Parts: sequence; structure tokens; C-alpha cells
Amino acid sequence: MELKSDIQIAQGTKMEDINTIAEEAGIDKKYLELYGNYKAKIDYNILEEKKATPDGKVILVTAISPTPAGEGKTTTTVGLADALKRIDKNVLVALREPSLGPVFGVKGGAAGGGYAQVVPMEDINLHFTGDMHAIGAANNLLAAMLDNHIQQGNALRIDPRKITWKRCVDMNDRQLRFITDGLGGKVNGTPREDGFDITVASEIMAILCLSNDIEDLKVRVARIIVGYSYDDEPVTAGQLKAQGALAALLKDALKPNLVQTLEKTPAFIHGGPFANIAHGCNSVMATKMAMKMADYVVTEAGFGADLGAEKFLDIKCRMADITPSAVVIVATVRALKHHGGVAKTELGQENLVALEAGLPNLLQHVENITKGFGLPAVVAINRFPTDSEAELALVEKRCRELGVNVALSEVWGKGGEGGVALAEEIVRLCQEPSQMKYTYELDMTIEEKIRAIAQKIYHADDINILPAAMKQLKQLESLGFGGLPICMAKTQYSFSDDGKMLGAPKGFVLTVRNIKVSAGAGFIVALTGDIMTMPGLPKKPAAENIDVDRTGRITGLF
Repeated sequence: MELKSDIQIAQGTKMEDINTIAEEAGIDKKYLELYGNYKAKIDYNILEEKKATPDGKVILVTAISPTPAGEGKTTTTVGLADALKRIDKNVLVALREPSLGPVFGVKGGAAGGGYAQVVPMEDINLHFTGDMHAIGAANNLLAAMLDNHIQQGNALRIDPRKITWKRCVDMNDRQLRFITDGLGGKVNGTPREDGFDITVASEIMAILCLSNDIEDLKVRVARIIVGYSYDDEPVTAGQLKAQGALAALLKDALKPNLVQTLEKTPAFIHGGPFANIAHGCNSVMATKMAMKMADYVVTEAGFGADLGAEKFLDIKCRMADITPSAVVIVATVRALKHHGGVAKTELGQENLVALEAGLPNLLQHVENITKGFGLPAVVAINRFPTDSEAELALVEKRCRELGVNVALSEVWGKGGEGGVALAEEIVRLCQEPSQMKYTYELDMTIEEKIRAIAQKIYHADDINILPAAMKQLKQLESLGFGGLPICMAKTQYSFSDDGKMLGAPKGFVLTVRNIKVSAGAGFIVALTGDIMTMPGLPKKPAAENIDVDRTGRITGLF
């Protein structure tokens, strides 16, 4: 029997009217803004009405360091929510929105897979409700106002050589990384070097995801540093009088989006900062709203636990006063064998030696969560047909040695039914007492905070802050930004800053080459390795396989 693709499964499922999904989630119609029959935005004023409602428990889903073999983090997140619903729990899932760049590139979308998906998956992976476009428009309005200010006399004495604000587009387009603009004579602007980021790397995205309400958003937007004056003084969006117009563009994008899983579990999908560039979590607004609607909220953080989970806990939880009750760490036997040195073509063969060699990656993530952050955890093995019983037993044995249970997850092929064992373990873990600890204290210096992440989470020997980055660090501390949390920009493929160092490398030094402030979002970004804020398309982009017929039916989208 031919296996159905994700899009075939999604298109073969009859969706429930979004009004019914909203009613099930306890959302009054007056807060519902419909986008057709299967999507809606939720007015954030509902949070004021439900202020006295007790918060539900938050379950964070994270994973091992990602590999080409795939781990299935979003699939597990969706499947776990459906499984909790099957055991009669009041549950809601909260996910990030996909970026068009990866959808048309190599990574794919972010709507889950198999029989654990959110729908309508084509809409979610493409334009959805227009949030990405609103964020891009706001970002680029600020860029236009900045360059116009310089053109119209430059009262703020902005140095064109010290502009830090880039334009953005939600596409993988390496051609736009470094550009020269303002050419063509005086009437066409001031010539300068410029560049584009992908929209999800924009500070506007991070701000949207960390804002508590529209007023908070305006305050954060006003704090954005767009560049520096000839006297090396920071120039902000507030000084350009841009915050009101930007907030007007973002007022609807700030509202969480409601959709459903294949099994009709309510799902919020809102915001999508990259985890290897930004903080990698869905919006505070959606998470807090979900906590008021459900007893259990299943959410995810981007990439491996060293990136997404660390930032979820050290940045988002700290800012939003959220504490997860349990953590799921997703792994596959195939991915662990890849960390053990097996080529992708041979991952289907039993190989206990390679599995043993790759297991330290999983075990280090587990220890970071349980011992480092002090949170209860379970390992979810996303099962593949090629996994042998001996391989599964080895993973379970090594995890039990750390005091962590393993649950087999078969949600890709069976939906919620395949995640019941995982759901039952989560319910058990949520009853366990825990005391979450942060990786660092905010009153530490920027250098101390970066070192704490590198040594406690990545298990590096030390850090090497290059001279240019150290100069930036000293400047930011002198400007009063030393007390902000740290957002590490690092490869997702390794604990180190070298994507080729798989497993759980030791004896390395983490090199920081650039340090900048996202004053509006409220964190310091430390860039390592060769991380780029504008990806490129691969040799054979996924876009080549996507098509649409005369009825509007899309094909080739995973």
C-alpha cells in the first residue's frame, strides 16, 4: 500500500467549522474574528475577562540536536495534544507559524506530519492570516522612515555607516544579504551598504512574540535601536516617531490564530522567530491565552534543547512568568545513529555500536533539562519501522540510568492513539514537585552570562569573545544593557559552534564574533560560527515540487 503524503492526509480529512472549535475551547463568539470557515483570530481582550481563571499546566516539547534524518518535534507536539484529549484531558496546543523561506527551501513546513498535523496545513504553511506580511511591512516601514530621516536633513545626526536596522523579506534569498542602495543621485537617497534579513529574524517578530498587549508592543517598538549617531549615541524607533504606525500595522498580527488538529483539538499558531537566530518560541500572548483555556497546554521550542528550550526557559519564561510542569525530549533511533557517525543511507540497519556512540547527544540534553533546569522530563522516541527492539531497549536503558522514562511515540502513523503512553507519563510528571532554575542570573555581566550558557548547556571548556565583539559588549554595558538575558545565535546541528561536531563534543571553545542588542525584544544577541540571518535556497528547492490545479488544490507541499 502506497504511503500517503502529509498533504494527502490533510486534504483527506474533514475539518470542523472553526466556530465549533472555538466553542470547545471556551472562546466566546464576541472575541472571534473569522478568516473563512477554518481559521480565526482571537481578540486579546479575552485575557482581561479570564484574568481570574487559574492557569493550566504547560508542557514543553523539545528535541535532540536536529539531523537530516528528522526528529518529528512538531509531529510529537500535535500528537501528544491529541493523545491527552483521548484520555479525557482538557488540552490546547500552541505552536509557531511556519516561515515561507523554509517551506520553499529545504527544511519544510511546521504543521506536523502524518496523522498528527494541524490544518488547514496549506494555509498554515503559506500566507495563513497574513501575520508574516504584517511583520515584514512594519520592519520595512521603519527602514523607510530611517532612510527618509537621513534624506530630509538628518536632525538626529545618524551615521549611515552605523545603521544596524535591515530590511526583510520572508524568503530564502542569499542575493539580498549584502546590497548597496540609495544609488542614482541625490533625489534617490543616500548611498550606503545595506542588507536584508529573513522576516522571522526581524526584531519585530521577537517583539510581537514577547509582548503582553498592544501597549507593551508600542513601548518595545519605541526602544528598537536602528543605528548610532556620529557621536556613537543609539538612535531609536521612538526618536523617529515610528512606534504608533508600526503598532497600527501589527494590531491584528498580535492576535493569536486559532485552527485545529486532524483530531479536532483546538490549536493556537502564532509567531515564529527562528531558534538559531532569535528565541524560537510561539507568542507569549498565545501561550498565556491557551493557559486560560485549557488544563494542559502543549507547546514547543525550536530546534534542539540547547537552543529552543534554553531560550524558552531563560528568556520567555523569565519575561512572561511561566514555568513548565514537564518537558518532552524527542529523539529517533535513526537520528541518534547519525550522531554516532552513520550515513543517512544506512540508518535503517541495526547498529548498536553507532547508537551507543550517538546516545550522549540525547543524554546531555536530558541532563541539561533535569539537572540543569530542574524540570521533570520524559524522552519520546518517535518510532520508525526500521527501529529494532534491541536498539529501542538500549535507548530506554541509558535514559533510565539518568532517572528518566522513555515513551514510544507512534503519532505519525496512528495520531493521538499512538501517543497515549506518552500522554499518561506527562500527566504523571505534571504531579511531580519541581523547582525551575535559570542558567544565569540577570545581574551577571554579559560575558559571564554567555560563559554560563556555553559551559552549562553546551558543555564547552570556555568562550572566546573576539576583539570586535568585546568592543561591542563594552559599549552595550556602558549604555545600560548589561542586565538583559542572552539570545545565542548558533548552529542547530551541534552543541558547539561547528555544525560538523555531532554527538556531545567536549574540549571545545565557543567563539563569539558579534554581539548586538535587541533593545525592543529585551535581549542581547551573541552570534557564533557562521550563522546567517538570511538563508539561501538549496540546489533543489522544495519550491520545484509545488503546484496548484484549476480547482485551487495544492500539491507537492510535503
